[in-house]
Amino acid sequence: MGKRRKAREAAIQYHFWRDLHEAPERIDDFWAMCPTKPNVREFAQPLIEGMVAHLSEIDERIRRYCENYNLERISAVDRNVLRLAIYEMLYRDDIPPVVSINEAIELAKTFGGAESGKFVNGILDRIRKDLSRPAREAVTKREPAA
Repeated sequence: MGKRRKAREAAIQYHFWRDLHEAPERIDDFWAMCPTKPNVREFAQPLIEGMVAHLSEIDERIRRYCENYNLERISAVDRNVLRLAIYEMLYRDDIPPVVSINEAIELAKTFGGAESGKFVNGILDRIRKDLSRPAREAVTKREPAA
């Protein structure tokens, strides 16, 4: 398993922990409880911080696309898998949306219930269709012409 998959797992675990405890102690407490290699933590930390910084917008997006579900009724695993993928799709131009979706589906299948992969895929596919960026490639920032 690659460092990015492990980092995504750590980000989901952090937010799952955050949901259960409502207000976690410092993030260093999480890393002490779930130690990981530095290169995994290096990729996971910005995911975790970004999800925290944009949580209200991400949750609003989930509410919008899950008309028949109350956010709190979505399983904690599925909710946090969705949060991670939506964060990546909206705020991480370096990660193609289809990569975020595929990773989310695999994480949902691994940690969620029998229907988690299908549920997550359905929601994220609807969000992907509303994005204004390419689905299959990272957006590269161009330097302004001199």
